[in-house]
Amino acid sequence: MDEQLIAATRAVKRRRRARHPTLWLFTDPARLPDPLAAIAALPPGLSGVVLRDEPVAARAVAIARLCRARRIALVVAAAPGLAARLHAGVHLRRGARALPAAPRSPGGGWITASAHDRAELVRARRAGADLVFLSPAFPTASHPGAPALGPVRWAALARGAGLPVIALGGVCGRRLRALGPSCAGGGAIGALAIQRHTLWP
Repeated sequence: MDEQLIAATRAVKRRRRARHPTLWLFTDPARLPDPLAAIAALPPGLSGVVLRDEPVAARAVAIARLCRARRIALVVAAAPGLAARLHAGVHLRRGARALPAAPRSPGGGWITASAHDRAELVRARRAGADLVFLSPAFPTASHPGAPALGPVRWAALARGAGLPVIALGGVCGRRLRALGPSCAGGGAIGALAIQRHTLWP
């Protein structure tokens, strides 16, 4: 687990006095086969999880239970029904509108969105997202060879977004700091994978 990334997202939370989590783990069946171990290592109160492509209902329930026990936010991608059953928030892909409107679970829950350009940032804001993940900030193993926005363009897009923007794609502590004051946090897969002995209390 990238401790510099954790430190950088803590600094963002303090500087911005952010209510939202500033450190986000994205599940990925190929790159993160054991999300429960990674979630168990996330710092409570700072972190959130975006649950994607989770075909096993029992594991989705286990993830939700672990997140609740550890005070970690949870949002579910493109599945409002599952999000409601898990009492989780909703993640909208590519800034898409929620179906039929961004529903919040009875206990609350964040509405997040992904975006890759200005048009998708606008859609995310109009859909009622609380925050948006703008990617790829940097070259990333998730999409080998895909062009990255780079720090200058990423920061320019984030400044005009009208809602908090989280960096995603090739993010580490050093790179997060390079994005400047418009950056409202960082999301990752590989950088938040853990060795078994690296657990937070």
